[in-house]
Amino acid sequence: MTQFEQCPSQPQLAPQPAASLLKVHDLQVHYRRRGSQSILKASDQVSLDVFPGETVGVVGESGSGKSTVAKAALGLAPVHAGTIQLAGRDITHLGPRGRRDLSKIMQVVFQDPNASFNPYLTVGRSLAEPLEVHGLRPGPELRQRVAQALERVGLPPEAAERFLSQFSGGQKQRLAIARALIVDPQLVICDEAVSALDLSIQAQILNLLVEQQRGRQLSYLFISHDIEVVRYISDRIYVLYLGQVMETGPAAAVTGSPAHPYTRELLDSAPVADPRIQRRRNAEETQRKAERPEGIASAVVSSPQGCPFAPRCLYASDLCRAERPPLRLTGQGSLVACHHYPDWQINYNQNQGTSA
Repeated sequence: MTQFEQCPSQPQLAPQPAASLLKVHDLQVHYRRRGSQSILKASDQVSLDVFPGETVGVVGESGSGKSTVAKAALGLAPVHAGTIQLAGRDITHLGPRGRRDLSKIMQVVFQDPNASFNPYLTVGRSLAEPLEVHGLRPGPELRQRVAQALERVGLPPEAAERFLSQFSGGQKQRLAIARALIVDPQLVICDEAVSALDLSIQAQILNLLVEQQRGRQLSYLFISHDIEVVRYISDRIYVLYLGQVMETGPAAAVTGSPAHPYTRELLDSAPVADPRIQRRRNAEETQRKAERPEGIASAVVSSPQGCPFAPRCLYASDLCRAERPPLRLTGQGSLVACHHYPDWQINYNQNQGTSA
C-alpha cells in the first residue's frame, strides 16, 4: 500500500492536441560555481510540453533541475540556450513588462505561502492585487471576485478580512491556490506546492487542484521530489536527474513499469505503510549503495559526455560513462535515456525474485 492511491476523480488523458500550451525546447540554464571557473548545468537540454487540460509532473531529487525549469519559464532563472514558448509566444527572454501580460495565462503556487503573501495586508487585499494589476478597480465586483475565489477553495468569504498568520498551513496553501486561480489562468505551475504539508493535508490540496481542473482547460506543471505525489496527480511525468531527462511518458507507464534505473530507485525509496516492507527496502537500499563500485558520493561528479546517473547505477558500463544515451521509445509508449534498457529490468526482476 502506497501513500496515495490513484485519484478517482482524475480525468483520463485525452489525445494530445497539435499545439502545446507550454513548450520547453533544449533548455539550458548554467550557473558559475562560487569560487571556481567550473559551470553547473542546472538544466541540460531539457525539453517538455504541457498541453491544455493536462497535468504534467516533473520529479527528481534535490538538485535534479526540476525547479530550474519552472524558474526559467517564470523568468526567474537565466536561460543560456534553448527556447520557452507559452501559448505559441516565445517568452525565453521576455522582460518584466511583457511578463505582466503573461500573468493572465500563467500563474504559480510555491512551496511556502508565507513568502508569497504580504503579512501586513488582509487576505482579501492580497487576493485583489492580481485583479487590480489587470485593470479591475476597487468596488463591488472586485469584492465579489475575491469572495468567489475563497469559496472556490473551500474558505468562507469572511476570510478576506483576516491576515495570513490567522490560518493553518493547509489553509494558507488554499489561499495561494485561490490567488493563482483568481485571474482564470490557463496554466498553473505548482513548485513543491504540497511538500511542507502533512500527508492528510497533502491529499486535500491535491484533490482541490483536481477539482479546479474539472470542466476547464486548466493545465498544471506539477513539480515535486515525491514520486508518489506526482503519480497521484499527473497525466504524464518527466523524471529529471542532474539537469537531464532520464525518462518521460504516461504516468501509468513511468511508475508502473519504469524504464530507467533512476526511476526505479525513486519508487523503491518511497516510504510505504507496512513497517516490514519498509525495513526490507531500507536493507536493500543499503546493500545497493555498498555494491556501487564508485560509491554514493561519486554521484555528484559525472562525465559530461556520459550518462549523469552512471556513477550511481548498478547496471552502468563503459558505454554509459563515455556516451550520453539519447531518449528512445519503450514498449510502454514512454521515452527513456538508458543504453541498457530493457536488459537492466530483466536483471532487476530476477534479483527481486531471488530476494523474495
